[in-house]
Amino acid sequence: MKALCWHGKSDIRCETVPDPQIQNPGDVVIKVTACAICGSDLHVYDGYTPSMEAGDVLGHETKGEVVEIGSGVRNLKVGDRVVVPFNIACGDCFFCRKQLFSLCDRSNPNADEAKKAMGQSPAGLFGYSHMLGGFPGGQAEFLRVPYADVGPIKIPTGIPDEQVLFLSDIFPTGYMAAENAEIEEGDTVAVWGCGPVGQFAIQSAWMFGAGRVIAIDNVPERLALAASKGRAEIINFDDGPVYDRLMEMTAGRGPDRCIEAVGAEAHGSGSIDAIVDKIKAATYLATHRPHALREAMMCCRKGGTISMPGVYFGYLDKIPMGAFMNKGLTLKTGQTHTHRYLAPLLEKITSGEIDPSFVITHRAGLEDGPGLYKTFRDKEDGCIKVVLTP
Repeated sequence: MKALCWHGKSDIRCETVPDPQIQNPGDVVIKVTACAICGSDLHVYDGYTPSMEAGDVLGHETKGEVVEIGSGVRNLKVGDRVVVPFNIACGDCFFCRKQLFSLCDRSNPNADEAKKAMGQSPAGLFGYSHMLGGFPGGQAEFLRVPYADVGPIKIPTGIPDEQVLFLSDIFPTGYMAAENAEIEEGDTVAVWGCGPVGQFAIQSAWMFGAGRVIAIDNVPERLALAASKGRAEIINFDDGPVYDRLMEMTAGRGPDRCIEAVGAEAHGSGSIDAIVDKIKAATYLATHRPHALREAMMCCRKGGTISMPGVYFGYLDKIPMGAFMNKGLTLKTGQTHTHRYLAPLLEKITSGEIDPSFVITHRAGLEDGPGLYKTFRDKEDGCIKVVLTP
């Protein structure tokens, strides 16, 4: 089959690799009908994700059709249309029973490697390093799905792939980010980063009762989408200090809830900490650029909540813990418990409350994937979200 494979920093290739096979009774194999490039895939592309190996198949946003089932599968049959969560969960361990699916104790076969880096292992992930299981991803013609009775959700006929594809990751991720923000009716919510996850965090903030949503970025197309589809007030951080603007907009109090939807590769417009981050990362003196997280901690009102769906892997530098502690802030984060949100968010789609395809700007075949990784990373051609059809 054809698949997008990682071969090093900024080196993605469309190659022929072996077709996936059923390995365990609970597996299914799906024919991929739509997949996407995620913002967190760019951390892989830029070399920030540890324990990648040359030839790894990428991708964790996947929609397809079941073509083969293991002997133990009961909930699916050949021909079913399914969306596959980006994380893999057994459904029966201590954490899965608490619906903390991204913390599954059984789905990462390389848990010992993850423990060395993080103390304990989260769930296995598709297409996202050997530390998290080494599972081939879904930017391919076919995908093996473990624990298939637990993960994939069946999609009714008549719903286009593009409307449901993002149930695999970015819609639940934005929704859980808004949930973690502990939004109260009428709150002012500031969202750092207007990429795909940020766009869904904006949409979800309204669902949780926000009174105002303020979107922060410097990419014109993303800010325009946040304003038009997200009904957000916008701040372009190239126009001056974000802190000053947020204080002006909130009468000096700061936003009640802050969502940091940027993660490990934050940019800043001339701020000293962002410049130092960039230099340290380029010279391998630091692993991340957490400018957006620092800024959220400084801007959030006293007693407020910061929700952080942005992805990090290692240690962060110069975090203002003094501000965090003395302002009495709460930080909630984590990989998304995707399985928990599949059914309720599918209902929002089928009822017409939201059409998640609004974020798509680029559609192409799998063979165009390597070039579109660069386009997406460099924010060229108005690129916000790429969907690939194998």
